[in-house]
Amino acid sequence: MAARTSAGSRTRVGKYELGRTLGEGTFAKVKFARNIETEQNVAIKILDKEKVLKHKMIGQIKREISTMKLIRHPNVIHMYEVMASKTKIYIVLEFVTGGELFDKIASRGRLKEDEARKYFQQLINAVDYCHSRGVYHRDLKPENLLLDANGVLKISDFGLSALPQQVREDGLLHTTCGTPNYVAPEVINNKGYDGARADLWSCGVILFVLMAGYLPFEDSNLTALYKKIFKADFNCPPWFSSSAKKLIKRILDPNPLTRITIPEIIENEWFKKGYIPPRFEQADVSLDDVDVIFNESGDTQNLVVERREEGPRVPATMNAFELISTSQGLNLSSLFEKQMGLVKRETRFTSKCPANEIISKIEEAAMPLGFDVKKNNYKMKLLGEKTGRKGHLAVTTEIFQVAPSLCMVELRKSGGDTLEFHKFYNNLSTGLKDIVWKTAEEGKVEEKDGAAAGSAPSR
Repeated sequence: MAARTSAGSRTRVGKYELGRTLGEGTFAKVKFARNIETEQNVAIKILDKEKVLKHKMIGQIKREISTMKLIRHPNVIHMYEVMASKTKIYIVLEFVTGGELFDKIASRGRLKEDEARKYFQQLINAVDYCHSRGVYHRDLKPENLLLDANGVLKISDFGLSALPQQVREDGLLHTTCGTPNYVAPEVINNKGYDGARADLWSCGVILFVLMAGYLPFEDSNLTALYKKIFKADFNCPPWFSSSAKKLIKRILDPNPLTRITIPEIIENEWFKKGYIPPRFEQADVSLDDVDVIFNESGDTQNLVVERREEGPRVPATMNAFELISTSQGLNLSSLFEKQMGLVKRETRFTSKCPANEIISKIEEAAMPLGFDVKKNNYKMKLLGEKTGRKGHLAVTTEIFQVAPSLCMVELRKSGGDTLEFHKFYNNLSTGLKDIVWKTAEEGKVEEKDGAAAGSAPSR
C-alpha cells in the first residue's frame, strides 16, 4: 500500500498510489506503488524531465524504453507502461519481493555449485535474450539481480542502467560505466567495446561470487584493482569443480576477442547440467504510450498529474504489507536485526524513541562527520561537504511509524561511493547506539562483549 500519514495524506499519479521510496540515483527515483484499479503492487521509476533534457538524453531514453517494453522474458523485470507529467516521466515496472540475490550470500555465505549454476543459467538466458534484441545492460552487478517470491531470478534495469549510451561509427560503445569490480577490462580501457562481450565478463564475476562468497578482483586501491582486472589476476578457491574453474577462466578472459561467447556457454558441459531452456510467449506490445510521452508538440491531454492530498505532519505509517515489502519475501527477521555490521546501499534500524528525538540524534551525529543536513518533515537529506571518489556522498533518511511506540529508520545512499557510505554509516551508528532498539537478548550479548560499557542504557 502507499505510505500515508494518519490523516490519510497520499500521492497519486494516474491510477497509481505512490508509497515509500525504494531507491534513488542521479537521474531517477524508484517508488513502491499500487494500481488502485487492480490492487496490483508495482515499482515506479520516476525520471526528472529537466535533467533528462539537460543531458540531451530524450532520444536515448525513448529508444531504451521502447526496447524495454518489447522485452518480455521470465528473468527480466517487466515494464508495464510509461506515463509523463509536465515535469516527470514515470516508468511502471514489475515489483518483486524476494530481495537481492546477493542478500542470500550475505546471510548464508556462498552457494552450493548446483544452486549457483541454476541462477547462472537464468542470468545467461536473460542476457542472451536481451542481446538478441540489441539491448546491453553494461552494469550487471549484485543489486541488479533480484528474486521474486518463488526464488526466480529477475534482472532489473536492463537497458535503463547506464545512461547515456553512445554507439559510435565503429559500432562500439564508448561510455565507461558500471561498478569497477564487475567491469570488463576493455570497458575500463576506454577504447570502445562490444556490449555483449562486456556483459558476459560481468556474468563471470557474478558466477565466481555466487560460488566463492567473495569477489575475484578486489583491492582498496583503484589502480591496483584495474591492474588485476587487466591481467585477469585471480585464483579459484579449491572447492570449485575443475569444470567450473575452466568455464570461469574462459569467461574472465581479458581479451574480448578470445573470450567465450554465450552460444558456446550454452553448449558447455558444466552449464548444461540440469538446464531447462525457458518457455515463454511473445505477447503483442504497443509502443503508443512511449510515443505519446515523448511527443514534442506540447499536447498536454495525455499528461498525468501528480496529486497530493495533505494531512498533518507526522511520520508516514507503514501497514503490514509494506513492512513485508521492505524485507526479503515474508521473512521479517532481516528487518529487525541490528544491521550495524553488514551495510548495504540501503540500511535500516528500529527505535522506540519518538520521531523528533531520532531526527535530532541523526543531525547531532552527522554534523561532526562533515555533513550538511536538510530536513523536510520526517525526511532528511545529508550531503557530504568533501568530494569523494564519485562526487559528494549523499544520504537520504526517512522515518516510518511501524507501531504506536516503534519507528523504523531507513538510510539510503542517494549519491556518491558505496564504500564511503559504508564508512559513514559505521561512524554514524556509533553516535546513534543509544536510540537503536535492541531486544533483551541483544543487550545481554553486548554486555558480555563489553561493548555496552559506558554507553547509555539500551532502550
